[in-house]
Amino acid sequence: MTAVIIEDESLLGRELKYKIGKIDAGIEILDILPSLKTARKWLMQHAEPDLFFMDIQLGDGVSFELFREFNLNAPVIFTTAYDEFAIQAFKANGIDYLQKPIDDEELAQAISKFRRQYASPNSSKNEAGTGIYKEKFIVSFRNSWIPVNTSQVACFLRDSLNYLITREAEKYPIDYGSLDEIEALLDPRLFFRANRQYIININAIQRVTPHENQKLTVTLSAMPKTDIDISKEKSPAFRKWLDR
Repeated sequence: MTAVIIEDESLLGRELKYKIGKIDAGIEILDILPSLKTARKWLMQHAEPDLFFMDIQLGDGVSFELFREFNLNAPVIFTTAYDEFAIQAFKANGIDYLQKPIDDEELAQAISKFRRQYASPNSSKNEAGTGIYKEKFIVSFRNSWIPVNTSQVACFLRDSLNYLITREAEKYPIDYGSLDEIEALLDPRLFFRANRQYIININAIQRVTPHENQKLTVTLSAMPKTDIDISKEKSPAFRKWLDR
């Protein structure tokens, strides 16, 4: 279980990391980010953690700005010295709202709440709020419905319509409004949003070709003649996702 702390007071950030470690040793703090600027850079270079601890009022703005700039799905435990942001916090993935100085018991309750809602052994979180990632997609073929296991999907493709392409190279249109909607239903350990057109399955990757400009090209076993580009900005997060 991974987490990131966004806190502009370094002493408070280190203290929060220490408290979290005492309460739940299973949460790995990946980084403590002291500003919006460093948070933006970190999010462009890394995969999203399982949980955020976010101060709201930072030295260079408010952390809510990150939700307008990035498609963040991870839940957030907000930590702040102010109480006027509570409603806005719960609209921005907030699962709890702790006022500084942070009480150890309240922090423990917030982490327990996160564990209950998002980390039970038999389920995983998703943006749709069901607590379970989608296991099957129903596709139409010759006036019939066919269930396709999500694990058998090589990729999802946006090309005038949204398509599901299986690892056997079968291509089916699916009735979803956008790739964003589909992405929210998928386990991020298995699927990666390569670009605006593709979401790819880690188990369908045949090879990855790096380029001098730090961009990457991915080839899937089901689509050996199709190049799927990953931008310079996304390539660090992709490498981390792939190399685990």
